[in-house]
Amino acid sequence: MRTATQIVMALGLLCLPWLLAAEEAPRGAPGLGMTGDGGAYLLQLVLGLMVVVVAIVALGFVLRRIHGLSGGLSSEFRVLGSVSLGSRERMVLVQVGDVQMVVGVAPGRVQTLHVLERPIEVNPAAAKGADPSFAQRLRTAMSGQGTSS
Repeated sequence: MRTATQIVMALGLLCLPWLLAAEEAPRGAPGLGMTGDGGAYLLQLVLGLMVVVVAIVALGFVLRRIHGLSGGLSSEFRVLGSVSLGSRERMVLVQVGDVQMVVGVAPGRVQTLHVLERPIEVNPAAAKGADPSFAQRLRTAMSGQGTSS
């Protein structure tokens, strides 16, 4: 209710310069309806700029809210581990829903290297990259030599 009152007050302030300009200008006179130093025109200009700034802030707020609501899908994507292959290249194990895939990441390029048929069981410590045996487990899973633990 408070914001509705603020909106009505803002609209009233926006209409004020036009009302003042209409009273000051004689009927049938050409021009902007400014008298003397153009105080009404200056007030109209300042209020118009304020409306634009408020609109930009309001749209930013709305877009942030909308983006926050659609962020539920990010819980389906998890990085389970990674191995550095060079100074700027990495091999990453990613889980998307129930599917695990090995992705190669290089500057300007991301490429799927392999989709695992059997998902690798990963404990929470390994999901954060703390497990040093990730490379061995990945090699075992890709070669199909058995299950990884």
